[in-house]
Amino acid sequence: MPDAASQPAVFDTNILASAFTSPRGAPRALLEYALHGDVQLVTSPALLDEFEDCLVDVFRYERRMAAATRSAIEDIALVVEPASVPQVCRDPDDDHVLAAGVTGRAEYIVTRDKDLLTLGSYEGIPIVEPAPFLHLVRERLQAPD
Repeated sequence: MPDAASQPAVFDTNILASAFTSPRGAPRALLEYALHGDVQLVTSPALLDEFEDCLVDVFRYERRMAAATRSAIEDIALVVEPASVPQVCRDPDDDHVLAAGVTGRAEYIVTRDKDLLTLGSYEGIPIVEPAPFLHLVRERLQAPD
């Protein structure tokens, strides 16, 4: 389990799906940092449901493999249950990302979703693409204590 020094961040479904379906790129590197405890992955049951469905419907995972992948994420993540979901985004499904970020006290929301990125931030939580967030994580890890 990640330690208290790890940086809490919500990875949107598109980031998690990319991390599991592409062996390269920022999403995969960020998942590796989460696995090693350098990033505290924050998620919610709604986001995990969306992730599992995406693996099945888009990437053609067998349901049991998608469920096992979801379980692996649950094992390393802080899974929060937002008390309420704001109605902010053009796409209501994106509001669950914001709710997880607020409830989980995330420092960042990482996504490629334009509807979220156009917000820039929500409740003081910056909304960023994976490459800039990866750069921030690497800088933090290289900084002297």
